Amino acid sequence: MTEKLYYTTPYETRFEARVISCVRQGDAWLAVLERTLFYPEGGGQPADHGTLGGRRVLDVHERGDDVVHTLDGPLREGELVEGLVDWPRRFSLMQHHSAEHMVSGTVHRLFGFDNVGFHMGGDCVTMDFSGPLEQSQLDEVEDTVNRGIWENRALRCFYPGREALGALSYRSKKELDGEVRLVEVPEYDLCACCGLHVARTGEIGLVKLTGSQRYKGGTRVSMLCGERALADYRERNAQARELSALYSARVHEIVPAAARVLAERDEWKARCAALERELFARRAEAYAGRDTVCVIEEGLSPAGCRLFGEALMARCGLAVVLGGSEGARCYAVASASCDVRPIVKEANAALMGRGGGNAQLAQGSFAAPDEAIKEHFKRKEKSCESAG
Repeated sequence: MTEKLYYTTPYETRFEARVISCVRQGDAWLAVLERTLFYPEGGGQPADHGTLGGRRVLDVHERGDDVVHTLDGPLREGELVEGLVDWPRRFSLMQHHSAEHMVSGTVHRLFGFDNVGFHMGGDCVTMDFSGPLEQSQLDEVEDTVNRGIWENRALRCFYPGREALGALSYRSKKELDGEVRLVEVPEYDLCACCGLHVARTGEIGLVKLTGSQRYKGGTRVSMLCGERALADYRERNAQARELSALYSARVHEIVPAAARVLAERDEWKARCAALERELFARRAEAYAGRDTVCVIEEGLSPAGCRLFGEALMARCGLAVVLGGSEGARCYAVASASCDVRPIVKEANAALMGRGGGNAQLAQGSFAAPDEAIKEHFKRKEKSCESAG
């Protein structure tokens, strides 16, 4: 059985322990010590990292009563080794785990929703709640939690007896057997948890709810706190300054400036489309009376292919317009006199294509060489007459 120092002295980062066993597994070694400060993955909290006897600790997990350390090199059984925990990482995980308890407890108290999922990822912490939360409600949660952080409340981790446990109202995602460890943030949360936490809420620094989305009938909320929240704010502020320079607007005027640029873009797109229609109508006159027309327009967009196809279909039997570049041609196939769907289906099969549409116009792409495309549609001469 491994003595679990991380529960009794979670703020310690250095310890010595004797190696009980160390066996190879693939490219790694699995070591069991008589005691350890390294927290194993559990309760939604990732495992600690660091070094053990000069070897990197890649992962830590529980195996029965033992704590198993996954290392990048071997240790000798019986030797006394020094362990060093990566404290910045450990402390960040403790901050975020304690903050998650405060957020989840506040959501439950204010709105009655349960935390049904919790993940501490590399980018942020996510929490899944059992009901819909609007932005105004999330703002209220964020304000409430930060007030509790700045009040610097003391957290308590304890093991109540079975009789005392039965009299307590605490959060838990599942039924628990045996000894239950509770984590309490006074007036904010009481939850069954095996993770590591800060001693006082002030150590969390700040909680920022960075986003939310509807998820499985409820709400998934993302969160950052402490130094990671500061780093996120710094990055967002730098991006805002860059946008400010690009739009020649003050930071607080970025949104209206972006709206004006988008409105101008839409106006220019509409004017360009009108000019394209006029151009394509003039060019289509040259193909009047033809049965099948296959035109390659280098760099033409899918929207442009459609416009040219619509102009041609009024003047010929079958119009095939190809844009993009060779090997990745976007296409529009159009006709006012026959159903193009079987023609496109056959072409997709022959020319490594994909796409579809209605009886008069279909769009998609071909991956075949240009010569193969031209040859295919050359053989489709009088196809509309045949289909008719």
